[in-house]
Amino acid sequence: MKNSILLLKTLLLSTSRMNIYKHSTDKKKRRKIVGNMIGVVCLYVMVMVYSIAMCVGYGQYGMIGAAPVMCALIISALAFVFTIFKTNGYLFNFKEYDMLMALPFEAGNIAACKFLYMYVNSLPWYLSISVAMMVGYGIFAGPALVIYPVWMILSLFLPVIPMLAAAFLGFLIAKVSAGFKKTNIIQTILTLVFIIFCFSLRFIIDDLFRNNKVQATLESASEMTENAADIYLPAGWFASAVTKNNILAILLLAGVSAVLFMVVFSIMGRSYRRINSALKSHAEAGKYHMSGQKQRSVVNAVAFKEFKRLTGSTAYMVNGGMGVVLAMLIGVLTLIIGPDRIIQMITQGAPLSAKMLQPAIPFIIYFFIGMVATTACSPSLEGKNYWIIQSLPIEKKTVYQGKMLFNMYLTVPFMFLSTLCLCIAGKVPLLDTILYLILGLALCAFSTAWGCVCGIKHIRLDWENEIEVIKQSAAVAIYMLPNMFVVMGLTVLVVFLGTKMDFKLLTLLLILIASVLALLSYRRVLGIVRK
Repeated sequence: MKNSILLLKTLLLSTSRMNIYKHSTDKKKRRKIVGNMIGVVCLYVMVMVYSIAMCVGYGQYGMIGAAPVMCALIISALAFVFTIFKTNGYLFNFKEYDMLMALPFEAGNIAACKFLYMYVNSLPWYLSISVAMMVGYGIFAGPALVIYPVWMILSLFLPVIPMLAAAFLGFLIAKVSAGFKKTNIIQTILTLVFIIFCFSLRFIIDDLFRNNKVQATLESASEMTENAADIYLPAGWFASAVTKNNILAILLLAGVSAVLFMVVFSIMGRSYRRINSALKSHAEAGKYHMSGQKQRSVVNAVAFKEFKRLTGSTAYMVNGGMGVVLAMLIGVLTLIIGPDRIIQMITQGAPLSAKMLQPAIPFIIYFFIGMVATTACSPSLEGKNYWIIQSLPIEKKTVYQGKMLFNMYLTVPFMFLSTLCLCIAGKVPLLDTILYLILGLALCAFSTAWGCVCGIKHIRLDWENEIEVIKQSAAVAIYMLPNMFVVMGLTVLVVFLGTKMDFKLLTLLLILIASVLALLSYRRVLGIVRK
């Protein structure tokens, strides 16, 4: 444990944003750190507001006693889900593996250090939920003062057991399938299902409030949480400790967490080197056979390399492919259910018809398709291999053209299919459908080129984990946030203009604007790489 904490301290110092801000002389990097911190604080505040609102709901209906169990279950569920999705990047196949394994430490200590690093990075999210629900519980239940420090201390232990369970499950999966390249398919499918569920949760909540089902739902949820506490013992221990001041429950939660930590990493340490070595080398069992080599242009070869990179990373596949999956899902659902029911569900009975929304079809699809372009993070994903690309006898322009070509290969087919589904469901005339497809193509080109501008201008090669550049980088944030808000504004504007002018003329004008923006962004990419 001492060695693991020593490694953890060193790792935190080397990756701490505050440490980098304190010692860096690069003003641009310091501004990025400040911007990232402000964004993260805003997210924490949002999470706390939602958590307090949940307690207010329980308090108003006289069920505040269920809040501690609900707090424990929410944190435990999030800890398990987040850990199972991060295991491959934090515990296994991580960037600094060779350096850490060369140090005079046991493999189990290094695995424990990486787990603790993951725990420390995730802890603010769990504490924001816990603190907010503690405040809500305190307002309505009025517990003794001693409950507050007990709640806070036990909140540090709540995520440990589910994180250990998720890490051990990831360890078993890695151990069984370490010799195969395609180990991320099941994890990717689970991630997509989880995100789609979260996406649909908003409509479920809207239905509850519109149909006055809140009290019945809370009563049902309260009963379910009590039953869950009987099955998932740590949640019951936490609730018993903060509601009854049960000393035995406090000792059980803390003691079992510590014992499981030692047991898990004692087992994991025995196979840790072998699993990581297999994952790093992508060893593959089976027979080898000779086959003819396919000839590709250099640009297509780079695009194919990006495809292999996408399919080799769960986080990259989910982030880059989530939008196209949602676009296809919206298209198919509209075709099956009908556009009028979808519009009524989303707009909550606003006086809009499928005819009025026809000019906005390309922007509705682009809202999902253009959610995140692979070009926004693919330059940074080169990481320590960037120098290899620099040394190849290939122009930088060709490399980025290949990256942009891959994003077009990924988005254009889904855009065509999704747009066709919406046009067929909305009975859009043939000429308008063709124009919408051309506009969708221009928007995909703009998304690709603009994403590449952001990816190159804000390239980051010193990342420790690929999640830092796939989900948390400045390039992705600068691409995504303005793009999404502008698209939402344009959707409203196009619907309004569609009532004032002919659909075909409006679409032709939008095609011209999107094409010009795509061309300007592409020329900007070429201008940057020439420097």
